[in-house]
Amino acid sequence: MQFAIDYIRELRRTLEGLDPAAIGQAISWLREARDAGRMIFVCGNGGSASIASHMVVDTLKGASYGHESRFKIIGLADNAATLTAYANDVDYDCVFVEQLRNFAREGDVLLAVSGSGNSRNVLKAVEYANGAGCRTIGLTQAGGGALKDLAHLTLAVPSSHMGRLEDCFMVMTHIMTYAFMEKVAG
Repeated sequence: MQFAIDYIRELRRTLEGLDPAAIGQAISWLREARDAGRMIFVCGNGGSASIASHMVVDTLKGASYGHESRFKIIGLADNAATLTAYANDVDYDCVFVEQLRNFAREGDVLLAVSGSGNSRNVLKAVEYANGAGCRTIGLTQAGGGALKDLAHLTLAVPSSHMGRLEDCFMVMTHIMTYAFMEKVAG
């Protein structure tokens, strides 16, 4: 029981360190992309890929179904055949960037999730998206990693504990999607 008490206490402290203004900016960028018919791409590895996929579901169904304005969003880790083809035939570092080369256009949004902030395939995707004129949002830890400085907007979690990072990533993506589900963001 003490472990649960301590974990919850640390999670509360970590959640209090999130930046509501940065999350609000991300919501604005998502709204602008939706309203302009732009694409939103999300990517990550492992647990971060799961969080990205969860955000896609919440956005495609929850924030679009029954709404006049609908989102166009793709999870770059969600097509296993494409992902493994690039990983096997080319290199795992290119699994996201090569998909962006097919689809990304100026004004689109890339939301990249990386606990370490140093996942090479995520960084390559952000670099490409920046160069293509996309807006980039990075969800990562506050303490380090290249993603923090590479993304146009960073939603930084003040912890390096992977569990609390992922807990906060999920909370932030829920805030971003529920702003539209509950019609707060329009």
